[in-house]
This record gives sequence, C-alpha cells and structure tokens, in this order.
Amino acid sequence: MAQKQAARFDLLLPEEAGFLEGDENEDTCTISQQDIADAVDITSGTKYFDLNLSQFGPYQLDYSKTGRHLLLGGRRGHVACVDWQSKQLMCEINVMESIRDVRWLHTETMFAVAQKKWLFIYDSNGIELHCIRKFNDVLRMQFLPYHFLLATASMTGFLQYLDVSVGKEVAAICTKKGRLDVMCQNPSNAVIHLGHSNGTVTLWSPSQKEPLVKMLCHHGGVRSVAVDKTGTYMVTSGMDKKLKVFDVRTFQNLNSYFLPAGASCLSLSQRGLLAAATGDVVQVYRDVWSSPVRKPYMAHRAQAAACELRFCPFEDVLGIGHGQGFTSILVPGAGEPNFDGLDSNPYRSAKQRQEWEVKALLEKIQPELISLDPTQLGKVDLGTFQQKHQDRVQALGFDPLAKEKFVPRHKKKGRSSAGNVDRRKRQVANIDQRLKFLTVAGNGTKKEVKQQPQLHLLCDACFLVLVKYYTYTHTHCWCKQRTLTRDKVF
Repeated sequence: MAQKQAARFDLLLPEEAGFLEGDENEDTCTISQQDIADAVDITSGTKYFDLNLSQFGPYQLDYSKTGRHLLLGGRRGHVACVDWQSKQLMCEINVMESIRDVRWLHTETMFAVAQKKWLFIYDSNGIELHCIRKFNDVLRMQFLPYHFLLATASMTGFLQYLDVSVGKEVAAICTKKGRLDVMCQNPSNAVIHLGHSNGTVTLWSPSQKEPLVKMLCHHGGVRSVAVDKTGTYMVTSGMDKKLKVFDVRTFQNLNSYFLPAGASCLSLSQRGLLAAATGDVVQVYRDVWSSPVRKPYMAHRAQAAACELRFCPFEDVLGIGHGQGFTSILVPGAGEPNFDGLDSNPYRSAKQRQEWEVKALLEKIQPELISLDPTQLGKVDLGTFQQKHQDRVQALGFDPLAKEKFVPRHKKKGRSSAGNVDRRKRQVANIDQRLKFLTVAGNGTKKEVKQQPQLHLLCDACFLVLVKYYTYTHTHCWCKQRTLTRDKVF
C-alpha cells in the first residue's frame, strides 16, 4: 500500500531530473566540465571546483546524508569539514598521523576518522570526543543511518559494529579472509558487502558469524564494490580488469565489461549512474544493468590518480578524491531532484535537526533485524495448523482432537463374546480411509472411489435424523434404539 501511494504521489513531484544531450553526431563524453559550467546557471556552475591540497593527499571523502556537508581526510593527517555549497569551512585539523578513512555519523555534527592505530570520533568543531581502542587498524568504514551502527573493516580481517547511540560494540566478526580494504553497504537492507583478494564478495549481518552469501565474482582480487540504493544491483571491479554487474536478488551476472586498466574505485548515484576511476580518468556510465554499454556517458581527467569517488545526494555532483586534493564535477542526471523533508532535508534548521535526531533515535532499528530480505519484517508470522496443534498437545498433555477409542456396546445372548467384540472393532477401525479408498487385490495399489450412497433414517425414540451407508447392516442412535427401516427414507 505504501509503495502504491508513493507511486501515485510521484505524479505531483515538482522537479525533474537533469540530463546531458549533445548536438547532432556529438558524443557527450567529449564535453568538458568547463563547457558544462558555462552552459548552466551561476549557482550550478559554482559546484564545479578544485581544491589544491597536494601536501596531504591522497584524500578520502564523504558527503552527509542531506548532501550539504563534505568531509575530507588526507592520507597524511589533514581533516576538513566544509559546507561545500556555501564554501564555508566548519573545521580543519591535523591529527598528526595517517588517515585511512573518514565517515559522517547520523548528523553533520559528528564524524569518525580511522587513524593509524585506533578509531576516533570528532565533532564539527574538530574537538575529539572519543578514542575507541577496541577498533584498531581500521581500513574502511560504513555508517548505517537507520540502525545507528558504524561498521568497520580492519587490517586483521575483523568486521566490527559500533552502536553510536550508546557507544557499545554490537558485534565483532572474524571473517578469516585477511586484509579487508574493499567495503560497501546495501542501502535497502543494511547488509555489508566485503571484497576479498581471492575474487569473492561476502555479505554480512551483525547477527551472524558466518557470511549470509558468498559469491565468486572475479578470477583475481576484488578492487571495488558498489550497490545501488534499491539494493537490486551490485557492481564489482577486479584485478582481472573486468567490470561486472550482478542482480542481488538472484546473485546472477547480468553484464560484464572489460576495461583496459581496470577500475580502482566505483560509485553509484541515486538515479543509477555509475562512476568508475581508472588511474586519473573518471568515466560515468548510464544504464549499465539494463543493456550492454558501448561508450561512457561522461569522462573527466583529474589532476592525479583518483582514490575515492562519491556522488553527492540530491545534487548532480560527483566528488573525486585524488593525490592533489579534491575535485567536484557536474554530472547532469545523477542526483534525485526531490527529497523527503522529514528524512533528509538539506535546508533544515538547527531546531529541525534536533527534532529529527530525537525521532530517529526513537525509531532506531535493532541490529538483529538486519537480513537479506527486509520485507519479512512486515509480514505476519502465520504458524501452520500442525505446529499450533503440536504446541497445544504439548501444553495439555493429550490430543484434544483425537477420536475417542471405540468401545463396543455389550450385547446379550452371547453376542459379546471375545471374537464378536474383536470383529466389531476391526469393522470400525480405519473407517474413514475405507470409505475413501478401495484396496485392489493383487497389486496393493489404491484408487479413489466415489463416496458410498447415504440413507437418512429417523429414530422413533428421539426423532434424530441419522445418516446410514449401504455398507452397514443397521444403524443405532445414541439412545440405543434401532432406527426405522429403509422405507422411511427422506
């Protein structure tokens, strides 16, 4: 029902996605960023810029959930928080040791930095809030916003989950796969995807010590993994210089592309555009899972080899972290033009952010609910009749639906001898099966036959209507009075 209402309301959305269209016989991948910036409006043109930070590169980057704030982390210890649309610097510090990854937490007031030895938490003013020594040698991080979980992958092969709402370690899983330097999350079900040096991609949940799924994707090591926002498609790149697209629902390979030098990092936008970096060349592809792609949608050459790609939410912007600093380029049609003001509002005030944080904490999803199929949480657990019946029998100590044991009525004049009683018991035994099936002599097979014709009789004593089958000689009522003969059929 919610999906139908959302699809109905899509007709009322005010904004439409952008696109890049070249002239006749013009390839869009040959259009430069400067030409695009000159053709768009002034506000959009300012979103294309370069930050020359060659002293502390290469840089890791992350955009906030609202897409308004940018977090940069240089390999040599430089950390900066920027409101990149207004170009306002929030904080800038140097931690004086190497940085492997940076990640925003649930709001733009806190972020996590994976430093040389331990994991650190800072606020937007650059003040150190926590030093978490349980999380050491962290290489990659992913934040699960609806679970308030920070997932980290370490150099020693451990996948750890930190609940940032209470500061407690939820799970620590030894993957037994060695160094974990390839990591991404599935936005639809919060499952973590890890790439390994043996060409496999494993899917993990904090409630399981073993991988949910293990996929062999490449003949060489996996270099990068990306999953679209619907959780339907996964894109991987490996040392075998191949770019592969998988359907996560069936775990089948849809398309495979060969890149001359392979892709070192990947990123998927909200509208399905794929960015792949090969050295200092960044190429953007469109519709990689619907049909085979023959040429890129856009291309850009950075100042140095790219080490991180990230699409900005709700903006047609791609952030590139490289050895010379940071570059923001324009990619028309990448971002979702309409946003949910109750979930991710880029224009919210400080008061609205505080109210949203309280509501998000109240609606926090427990880690035990992370699974491959999130739709199971909305279904009713309908136990089978057999299971309910077994539970009832176990609780009562007897079967309330079981038929009472047949006790033949005592007859006089020697008709209740042991032989007669045993014969009457055998006649009543398995009466239901004998009415439905007829055993064929010789081969022992059973074939279904029609039900025996019924005869309705009336008891003279209690006037109770009885049902009699022709296979019986006579019928008795509960009052021990014999019913009328066949001429009283009605």
